[in-house]
Amino acid sequence: MKIREIKCAGLRGATPEGGWSNELRPEDCVHTLVAVHTDEGLIGWGSVFTNDGLVRAALQVLEPLYRGENALEPERVSEKLHQNTFWLGRGGSLTHTISGIDIALWDLLGQATAQPVGRLLGGRYRDRVRPYASVLMEQPEVLAQRLRAIKAQGFRAFKIGWGPFGRHGHALDEAIVRAAREAVGEDAQLMVDAGASDAFWPQGYKWALRTADMLAEYEVAWFEEPLPPDALEDYVQLRQRAPVPIAGGEVLTRRQAFQPWLEARAFDVVQPDVTKVGGISEERRIAWMARDHGVRFIPHGWNTAAGLAADLQLASAFPDTDLVEYLNGSPFIDEIVAEPWRLDADGMLAIPGSPGLGLKLNRDAVAKYTRGERLFD
Repeated sequence: MKIREIKCAGLRGATPEGGWSNELRPEDCVHTLVAVHTDEGLIGWGSVFTNDGLVRAALQVLEPLYRGENALEPERVSEKLHQNTFWLGRGGSLTHTISGIDIALWDLLGQATAQPVGRLLGGRYRDRVRPYASVLMEQPEVLAQRLRAIKAQGFRAFKIGWGPFGRHGHALDEAIVRAAREAVGEDAQLMVDAGASDAFWPQGYKWALRTADMLAEYEVAWFEEPLPPDALEDYVQLRQRAPVPIAGGEVLTRRQAFQPWLEARAFDVVQPDVTKVGGISEERRIAWMARDHGVRFIPHGWNTAAGLAADLQLASAFPDTDLVEYLNGSPFIDEIVAEPWRLDADGMLAIPGSPGLGLKLNRDAVAKYTRGERLFD
């Protein structure tokens, strides 16, 4: 089975707010779907955390390398793309685009072998996993109301992030966390994401340590991105001294970037994003490296239904990955699938056991959010 063509289309019209200082608008494109077409008619699906203009440009660069390649060898083909683009710069749009291609190739391999991707990764440790609702921080009363509504949907784990946190004083930060804990209840898992990869993040190590002490009082399960993404030494010190687990890594790409962070014990929880990091092939290597260093692997998943489908398969293939991120209220997750995601009575998501990613897309919804671009044929 050979790669005949790779198509892409950006998702627009319902882009959720991200809490960034330069806020996203609904028409902004930050997520792009990728469709790998084969000479035997199968289509594999992937997703890229990059706008479609950059993905199209990357595909033009990569096309001589992937056209006619074996569509059933995701790791080898993806590594070929990485190895032949070092001179353009490892990371960034090229690596992000290779991520989408790699996810789609794993989807194709699963379809061709009639196996779920998780089994192809070595075996399934679970057939369901707990999703945590990922929610943008707001003023305490507004946030509490939204969390109560999400809890009523059946979610039992929650992450609040970005927004005003860390920008208006310790009192507001604590009021937000207190309101969230009261809204979700004592038994729910609650995580806090400072969002320090935002542009010109104003806080540093001492703020992060003081905030970690406060979060411990509310039994927060982890403190995510409390420091700027390049502050390795500060992360190491914070992880050693903070009374709550420290999480991060969503902006890093490829396993080589993660290695010094894992060796330095900078994280308690590492969060590679499959739509950025190099795809499933890279993410599983990072996940096993993390396990070797005693670091918990929980995928970062602020992206699309294709990204969530990949995260579910990855969660099935690692013994300690018992959570996946679920971007709450995004049509790019909820509407573009043919069959809605459903929580069971325990607040868990089933991990598809059907071939590949187990992802079936709603053609009409995809056409709506890609402005009618032809991905399926």
